[in-house]
Amino acid sequence: MPIAFSSEDLGRVFPSRTLTRGRTLVLAGAVEVHLDGDAIAGSVQERGTRHAVRIVPSALGRRVVFDAGCGCGAAACVHLAAAAFAALDRFPALRRPEQQSFFDALVASPVKEKQKVVFELAAGLPPHACFVSVILVGERTGRIERTTPAQLLADAGIGGDVHALATALGGGDQTRTGIPPGRVAGLLPRLAQSGLARWQATARALVSGETRNFVAGAPPPLPPRSAVIAGDAGSWYVDAATGAVGRIHLQQVRPRPVPGRVVPDRPARRVAPSASVEPVIVERAFAPVLRLTRLECPDEGGRLQVFDALLVDFEYDGIRVHADDDRQFLRVEAPGGPVFVRRDRAAEASWLEALLQDGFVQMRVADGAAAKGRRAFLFRGRDAVERWQAFVTERVPALQALGWRSLIDRDFGPRVVGSVGICDMRVADAAQGGFSLDLGIEIEGVRHKLLPILMRLHERGGMEAAQIVDGEVVTSLDDGRILKLPAERIGRLLAVIGDLIEAARRTGDDALVLDAAEAPAVLDLEELLTARWQDAAAIAARVAHFRGVAEIPEVAVPAGFTAVLRPYQQQGVNWLQHLRACDLSGFLADDMGLGKTAQTIAHIVVEEAAGRLDRPTLIVVPTSLVSNWTAELAKFAPHLRVAVLHGLDRHERRDHLDGIHVVVTTYTVLARDIDAMQHLSWHLVVLDEAQAIKNPAAKATHAVCRLDTRHRLCLSGTPIENNLGELWSQFAFLMPGLLGERKTFSKRFRTPIEKKGDVVRRRQLARRIRPFILRRTKAEVAAELPPKHTILRRITLAPDQRELYETIRATLHEKVHHDIATRSLAQSRIVVLDALLKLRQVCCDPRLVKLPSAQFGATSSKLDDLLEMVTEMVSEGRRILLFSQFTSMLDLIRPRLAAAGIAFVELRGDTDDRATPVRRFEAGEVPVFLISLKAGGRGLNLTSADTVIHYDPWWNPAVEDQASDRAHRIGQTKSVFVYKLIAADTVEERILDLQERKAALAGIAFDTEVAALPGLEFEDIDFLFGPATDPLAA
Repeated sequence: MPIAFSSEDLGRVFPSRTLTRGRTLVLAGAVEVHLDGDAIAGSVQERGTRHAVRIVPSALGRRVVFDAGCGCGAAACVHLAAAAFAALDRFPALRRPEQQSFFDALVASPVKEKQKVVFELAAGLPPHACFVSVILVGERTGRIERTTPAQLLADAGIGGDVHALATALGGGDQTRTGIPPGRVAGLLPRLAQSGLARWQATARALVSGETRNFVAGAPPPLPPRSAVIAGDAGSWYVDAATGAVGRIHLQQVRPRPVPGRVVPDRPARRVAPSASVEPVIVERAFAPVLRLTRLECPDEGGRLQVFDALLVDFEYDGIRVHADDDRQFLRVEAPGGPVFVRRDRAAEASWLEALLQDGFVQMRVADGAAAKGRRAFLFRGRDAVERWQAFVTERVPALQALGWRSLIDRDFGPRVVGSVGICDMRVADAAQGGFSLDLGIEIEGVRHKLLPILMRLHERGGMEAAQIVDGEVVTSLDDGRILKLPAERIGRLLAVIGDLIEAARRTGDDALVLDAAEAPAVLDLEELLTARWQDAAAIAARVAHFRGVAEIPEVAVPAGFTAVLRPYQQQGVNWLQHLRACDLSGFLADDMGLGKTAQTIAHIVVEEAAGRLDRPTLIVVPTSLVSNWTAELAKFAPHLRVAVLHGLDRHERRDHLDGIHVVVTTYTVLARDIDAMQHLSWHLVVLDEAQAIKNPAAKATHAVCRLDTRHRLCLSGTPIENNLGELWSQFAFLMPGLLGERKTFSKRFRTPIEKKGDVVRRRQLARRIRPFILRRTKAEVAAELPPKHTILRRITLAPDQRELYETIRATLHEKVHHDIATRSLAQSRIVVLDALLKLRQVCCDPRLVKLPSAQFGATSSKLDDLLEMVTEMVSEGRRILLFSQFTSMLDLIRPRLAAAGIAFVELRGDTDDRATPVRRFEAGEVPVFLISLKAGGRGLNLTSADTVIHYDPWWNPAVEDQASDRAHRIGQTKSVFVYKLIAADTVEERILDLQERKAALAGIAFDTEVAALPGLEFEDIDFLFGPATDPLAA
């Protein structure tokens, strides 16, 4: 097998014209090659003669050289170039990765995802009218892999349309297939109609378009990044904005008649008396010719430099003349004597106007035929190379389709970088606890600054605005050399660097200086670049916290802790102690019912036994959980002295905390007393049900952030209930600065993840927070826990209740529509929520709706069904937790239970004595516990219950799960049945659909593969308020 080589290796041996001609021979099918040991052997036919060729590639340092011979006898001939290209096309193993070491550390997607086949159309370069690349796009991540028509045809599982297109492309083994002009008319319509193709420049799906009329000689009326594709049977357009593909009908503009104008090719008048042949004036068609060359011109500073330039000529009967030539007539020698061709100045001007849209700078250069010189067209600025690249690849084919001829001089265009090596980043400590990043790239053996290249791409609009050709980003160096970098990898790098550029304190010496909070970005970059640490002890230590710990040491829990921890709970205590030892904070986010309280108390006991509890620990809880925490502390750590700062006498107790180990207070009290509490020093602050500070603007959130403490700990089974902004708010307390400023976090993470499903951003966010979150689910660690069964019980509304529901629904739907139309969906939020509330109340019981028509006559099918259920269950010995969001609904349930002779206890927000109803239910004195969802949905241990009933669905499924887990938790020995009562074909049933969408968001803190949360759109409003599918159902 010959050693691998690349087209860049060929470029060092063969002139560019030879390579172009060689590629043409390959496309014409004139080349046959095979492998013969270490050599490539074959033959090339040209002009009826077949030439035998043999090529032996060999390594010379980092380059590849070729020992080659051809039957034609010439060195570095077109036949050898053609054979080398054919070998690369036919034998993929010979292709040497041109940038093998670039981003070697990129981590592939851990799970093989489902992919869809996409045929990507791109503008062509002669001799190709266009190119079609075959790619595989991940349906979840959008990750792109390249494939070939041959590989598609070898896959028995592909669909018929894919098979047909792969066959139409010739079934070759190239990822990109060149399409000659003769095949354009047959292929483009098939691509547009397939639903499988897109336009490479904008990724817009291709669709069939109508025939469009274009004016000959005028710029095509197409959006930016569109193209004209010239075929043998006519030209086609591709509209980059819409993806439309259609034929072009060229309209010729007739020249305006000129008084006394002569008929073409007919003698008009005598120019001068002559005794022999009389010269005549004729009018002939002409062709515009653009020539790409290099000229010596002054730069911005007036210094003469050689630049790429465009010259325009007009050819009349083989004679070329430029626009600034003053001659009105061109002498042409004809068999019957000389004739003078009149130039069409107006038509020439219209052709020149076609170039104005491209943004050229015009200047005059010396020309011997015209005293005032001639116009040359140039691109100025640092992006000149990219603009020339775009002009050659996109505009030149479009102009050719309109009738232009093009000539490209051999020396036109910048030199392409020969080799690209390792990309690295140098990380160093900086002042004020920050660090610096210096990114570099090895180009032809020399390290260059990579940051300026990335910043230039970022400033120009990132990957969306980048010039991408054949899967590579085409950019330039300051010296004008062309640099090609893998597009997919550059996109990932820009996703990180773009954020760091905005977050940087400053940029100096082409390096970024960043705050220590950006340390996780180093890990993101380590996947893409080789890291070099230089005087970086502080930042290296901080980055190490985000790498994860291979093994956390076991911690002995003192005998003062009276319970026996389960293995996963012991691991939780080990983790909390590890964070404390590293001076870090953490979020214990175990599933509800797995003993977060017990693990926290064990952690405090370890601190006290080690003598580190020289200050009290402050535990902040919802008001409903004060008694639960004091009871658990007394149960698990009776030796700890506990004080409660709650009630009117809390101010006096606050002044006497000497010798106290643990202080328990509430979010409400803390917000009220923060001016006094902020002056107290704590060893540890624990926030139970930490989602209580999910609102960054809430008083409780501001209060906890003002506390003076060594260590911080958040507890919650549901860190996210609605959106990622809640996670930011909790981490703003837990680890200030880790997630950046609120506005920056929204731009960097929340919007891309929630609105766009950005997988890269999700992975970056998960990496930042994962080291500081410990999350175990019941399924993972509590195998002995009996199962929880969730049952949806759909209830058909009685005819009178259905009629009332439909009447109210139609009225509210119209009102909501009107409000949204006059304002906006965001501004109509209160109106929408109020309308939904009324519909939900009608489903629960018409008497809840504050409307006169709802107060009389209508029955409550759900309440009737509930009583039937509960009566039967109680007789079977079932013990029931009954939750409702509406305390007014509990008021309606109570008398019905009493009338049925069913004993019950109740817990709601205004219940002063919470311990008594809990004790009575757990003791078995009553079979039913009525609970307000918000008042009793968390913090209670009610493992004697085996049945949970949710009377009305709540928007947030996490809140319902919390309530259900009052029974389904450690200590439960019976299977738990959860019933959700749903009024069929109503807003309640449709809320369930939205619940499924929202449930995915909570996993972001723990899972990088979770789907994004879609926002509430206008269509969702119509869905929620839509009429019943069978409004007469009863």
